Amino acid sequence: MSKSDTNRILRLLPFLAGGLGGSLLLLNRLLTTQITDSQARSDALGIIEGAVLILVGLLWQQIQARTPDTVDLIGETGLEFSSELSDLAKTELAWASHLLLTNTVTRSLVVYYDGKTILRRGILGKTSQVKPGAILARVLSKGTPVYLVNLNLYPGKVEFDYLPENTQGIICQPIGNRGVLILGANAPRSYTKKDEQWIEGIADKLAVTLDTKD
Repeated sequence: MSKSDTNRILRLLPFLAGGLGGSLLLLNRLLTTQITDSQARSDALGIIEGAVLILVGLLWQQIQARTPDTVDLIGETGLEFSSELSDLAKTELAWASHLLLTNTVTRSLVVYYDGKTILRRGILGKTSQVKPGAILARVLSKGTPVYLVNLNLYPGKVEFDYLPENTQGIICQPIGNRGVLILGANAPRSYTKKDEQWIEGIADKLAVTLDTKD
């Protein structure tokens, strides 16, 4: 049983307990020919208990975080390097992209540097070359990352045609002042703050390597 299935069962437990308790009280009342004062008081307490359990269940539905729904990204799996890269740069990019694809929700990854697409890995989009739109241009000019938590809510998502068309979330992380690391996830709102900090660290490491690639 997966962790998400376990959490769903736990959220339903108060409903089940409250409903079962109420049903048993009703059955007991129907089968009893003469109701005593003590039984009436017990039934009242049981009704209150069942109502409280159902209320707790409702609160849990609101409070407990649910795992975002994932999708299978559309596209072929691949690995493409720019032919102009040095062996050192290829090794560094291969290492960094492997870590991101295996340890985060990232399923598609693109590196854009010095006006060129130098790496595509994971699930590849239909377009092989990055043409910076408004969002990517902002990242390049300001040097600050952009996290689009749910890509379907952003009209500007059309500029990311080099990622799978059903990509759910995107992080655009600057690589120094010359490039951008673009990560596509298969679920919305799925990157954590720790993920973002780790991605920033990897991008900084790539900046050092790519600045000296020549």
